[in-house]
Amino acid sequence: MSIRDVYIVDAVRTPIGKFGGALAPVRPDDLAAHVLRALVDRSPALDPARVDDVYFGDANGAGEDNRDVARMAVLLAGLPVTVPGVTVNRLCGSGLEAVVQAARAIALGDASVAVAGGVESMSRAPWVLQKPERAYPAGPQQLHSTTLGWRMTNPRMPAEWTVALGEGAELIADRHGLGREQQDAFALASHRKAADAWAKGLYDDEVVPFPGTDLSRDECVRDNTSLAALAKLKPAFRPEGGTVTAGNSSPLNDGAAALLLVDEEGLRETGREPLARIRASAVTGIEPQLFGLGPVEAVRRALGKAGRSFADLRTFELNEAFAAQALGCLAEWPELDPEIVNPRGGAIALGHPLGASGARLAGSVAHQLAAAGSGTGLAALCIGVGQGLALVLER
Repeated sequence: MSIRDVYIVDAVRTPIGKFGGALAPVRPDDLAAHVLRALVDRSPALDPARVDDVYFGDANGAGEDNRDVARMAVLLAGLPVTVPGVTVNRLCGSGLEAVVQAARAIALGDASVAVAGGVESMSRAPWVLQKPERAYPAGPQQLHSTTLGWRMTNPRMPAEWTVALGEGAELIADRHGLGREQQDAFALASHRKAADAWAKGLYDDEVVPFPGTDLSRDECVRDNTSLAALAKLKPAFRPEGGTVTAGNSSPLNDGAAALLLVDEEGLRETGREPLARIRASAVTGIEPQLFGLGPVEAVRRALGKAGRSFADLRTFELNEAFAAQALGCLAEWPELDPEIVNPRGGAIALGHPLGASGARLAGSVAHQLAAAGSGTGLAALCIGVGQGLALVLER
């Protein structure tokens, strides 16, 4: 059996809304349906019935994104009912996992045309009440927020594995000697690059605003922030001596992203030039409390599979869950030129809607390679509970 080449024809995303912001009134299944419909409409020569499957990442799934949000998006977007959909969950890596799984299906001949993406509404993530072990409990019951992080943790898990995500970032800062000033400077650079990219229209080709909302640009980008403003913020996880703050961490967000993937036959049917070709991917595990360093080995393995090195990269989209996490990864890749990392800003500025972020990163790399005309690009994320995921693209 021959392995088929897999191409990314197009990629779109919503502007990313802040927690409780402009996209908070929008259901996650409607966000997913919107990017799916917009993506299909941008390839009018392609019959929507030719989409063999729709893969969507979703990290929560506890609220309106339940019941297979990928299939809900297909139906809500008005695609033919014959188009199936599957939802995948690799927490922060869910959107990129969807791209990997769709690409794998096409490479193996199980599909010719597929959509891969991701969605998250952290604003609308519900509180959940655990079902009692027996009827009519006498005492008070606890509601658990499903917005982010550990909940209903198995008591068999070692305590060091289940620390808060921000404490995990502090552990990385300790390991690599990353001070508060260095983290704040990284965060400031993220905002400045994002603001500059928006001002130059670099996101115009991929962002599709949600109808009826007053949001045409990522809502968390702070054009006028400064090191002085960031320095005023208190540590969020270690009151005494902590370095991780709300300003040098990614925010809570809402958003969706989608990519159109095809083989050679599907490419001919679209009548379009592809943005990029998928070359290789890799996923790895690490101690859960050090989740932020998960991409370190995943990136090395993906590059090895692709027969490429850091020197071959034109652009690298690394998710910025925390400045300490991103800086910790960069410290372990001394051969990587940091100037090519997140050239249009990262998640600290743009936002991190968990299930959508990986698809956003892959789409951004594809658009950047298309704009450059050639080259190799890489997208990677750290993943809660200790994983890393990376994808290599070429044009």
